[in-house]
Amino acid sequence: MVKEVTLDMAKNMEASIKMSFPNANIVTDRFHVVKLVIDALQHIRIKLRWREIAEENRLIGLSKTQGLQYCSIILKNGDSYKQLLARSRHLLAKDSNKWTENQKQRAELLFRAFPELKKMYNHVMNFRNIYENKSKITAKLQLTDWVEKTKKLKIEEFNSTAKSISYHLDNILNFFDNRSTNANAESFNAKIKLFRANLRGVTDTKFFLFRLKNLFA
Repeated sequence: MVKEVTLDMAKNMEASIKMSFPNANIVTDRFHVVKLVIDALQHIRIKLRWREIAEENRLIGLSKTQGLQYCSIILKNGDSYKQLLARSRHLLAKDSNKWTENQKQRAELLFRAFPELKKMYNHVMNFRNIYENKSKITAKLQLTDWVEKTKKLKIEEFNSTAKSISYHLDNILNFFDNRSTNANAESFNAKIKLFRANLRGVTDTKFFLFRLKNLFA
């Protein structure tokens, strides 16, 4: 009776679905695929930040040997380079149309200082735009093209992402049949996790479920 199931990329979950619902169409959820691509971008941002920290430590050590006081470069928005990279996490996960004024200024400084990050950001946004397609055939062509372009970039983080997308391509493309997503379930799961964290854990399961029912049902 079950015709469609949305899930993440876990192979054990996929195997369970195939066993329990043999007639179901398996859909790799959009949220998890986009997150995988954004995580690759964030990994590059973090690597650049550690590079800046290492360079700052080198300059501090050099200044001490010369008896000088080290002063880091401060950009026009008040950030140093390592702060700029640390505070750019959220803007890199958003479309530029949704940036605040502060994020627009930070992005301008970030991409000017690290042009490779701008290139990767545009690559990620191109991937996200594929999900705006209504046609499964067009989406397949664009996904395949994106994977090929990623391979040419020869960036380790994105190569791993491209391989995962190729491996799950059929299930990813199933999204374009009905555009089904488990976003509501993911959102609800996040609320439960936050509620549990605020309680510092759960000792009385029955009472915990009773409170959940009254708060969220």
